[in-house]
Amino acid sequence: MQNSFLFVINSVLFGVGLAMDAFCVSAVNGLNETKMPVRRMCLIAGVFALFQAAMPLIGWAAVRWIEDTFRSFQKAVPWIALLLLLYIGGKMLYEGIAGDPLEGEKPSVDFRSLLLQGIATSIDALSVGFTIANYRFVLAFNEALIIGAVTFVICLGGIRIGKHFGSKLAKRASLLGGIILIAIGIEIFVTGVF
Repeated sequence: MQNSFLFVINSVLFGVGLAMDAFCVSAVNGLNETKMPVRRMCLIAGVFALFQAAMPLIGWAAVRWIEDTFRSFQKAVPWIALLLLLYIGGKMLYEGIAGDPLEGEKPSVDFRSLLLQGIATSIDALSVGFTIANYRFVLAFNEALIIGAVTFVICLGGIRIGKHFGSKLAKRASLLGGIILIAIGIEIFVTGVF
């Protein structure tokens, strides 16, 4: 496939499809941190974009070099995403129910949790790498960049939406966020297994 209009459209559509989980998690992050500054919004969206761009390249490399190993690993992908999102969502639920004595003084998602969110929402993007395995590296890299850029924009939108509704939901935001993350984990699991 040449670097053409169709290639860009295909990459953008991959990006939109892959970014939906990251969009939802971004909205949850916005729900929980309604006064999030733009710099932090860009950090969160950037982490999701980085993982969404990196995973297809990892999948591409895996097919090129160690195809059989990653095919067996692909069966574990839904389980990994489910466990990560259950952990993060459960932690948010616990904090929402128990109450956090430092609430309002710290960001709702620490960097470690943000990395876990990035991995959990992008691990399914490995399969895109399997589908683009016949691309030269330059095309695979361009596709990953487009996917990352689309994810960045979509996640910024998710955070803004979450911030808007988070200010209206206030105390229930952590509970709602935890439930949404657990639901996303279950959805990824069900879709991946069945």
